[in-house]
Amino acid sequence: MNRREALQRAAWVLGYTVSIPALSQVLEACQSRPDLAFSPQFLKPEQAGLVAEVAEIIIPKTDTPGAKDAGVPQFIDILVKDCYTKEDQDNFLNGLAEFDKGAKDAYGDAFLDLDAAKQVEYVTKVHGEVIEAAKAPEFREKPRPFMHIMKELTVVGFFTSQPGATQVLQYDEVPGAYKGCIPLAEVGKTWAT
Repeated sequence: MNRREALQRAAWVLGYTVSIPALSQVLEACQSRPDLAFSPQFLKPEQAGLVAEVAEIIIPKTDTPGAKDAGVPQFIDILVKDCYTKEDQDNFLNGLAEFDKGAKDAYGDAFLDLDAAKQVEYVTKVHGEVIEAAKAPEFREKPRPFMHIMKELTVVGFFTSQPGATQVLQYDEVPGAYKGCIPLAEVGKTWAT
């Protein structure tokens, strides 16, 4: 039985006393949102979901793990809670809210309610705006934009995680001799340690 059929049967049983606004709320609540793989300590679940989706867009799963697989959203949640000052926490949360509001303004829906293609399009657009703004000399005098912070936290979280360090970067638990200056072509890719 699908959702529409269940609603029709429920309306029939209730004698069609279910109002149209109530039905629209039920249908709106049934939109699928990605499940969190962790319990956020600092962020609210919806904020953590937004952080998780943006991080996954920045480092998607390919033949190597993505940001979610590496635990980046949890890393960001803990880092902002434990290491950021109150002012920096507020700036992060305000930036997150502005990011979501920008998605609503641009597409008419919250970021998490957009389909995957629109989410990628919006993140790409906001990232492009940050890149352009960074070219201005006064960029360093202003607070860092949310997308700049989010990208930095995602990259640091990913490459310090076990999957990022062992599956993407080269990793040797017991390194051999130290060779300080060799061409990257000889190594193949960057080392984690």
